[in-house]
Amino acid sequence: MDLNEIVAEMQKQAEKLKPLNHTVLFDLGDDGRVLLDATGDDVKITPNPESDDAETTLTLSTDNMIKLMNGDLNPMVAFTMGRLKVFGSKGIALKLSSLLDE
Repeated sequence: MDLNEIVAEMQKQAEKLKPLNHTVLFDLGDDGRVLLDATGDDVKITPNPESDDAETTLTLSTDNMIKLMNGDLNPMVAFTMGRLKVFGSKGIALKLSSLLDE
């Protein structure tokens, strides 16, 4: 799965992410970055945004991102095992995790 496929999958799940009401940057290393902006009426998902400005940045591999989106990797387990790093608000990361579990 490449960055465009990840963005497409995130857009499928955008409706359930509306309550997040924050910005999250997913840093996938050499594979690129994805900005999730749930601050407006619509959830915006931007591949390789020009700015890194986000309230929370999640750093993980593309493989782990796919596993998280598919529900094959628990975010708390990924964080504990060092597969997911959180920079910025950990509360926003927890809120995102709970929305993805619904």
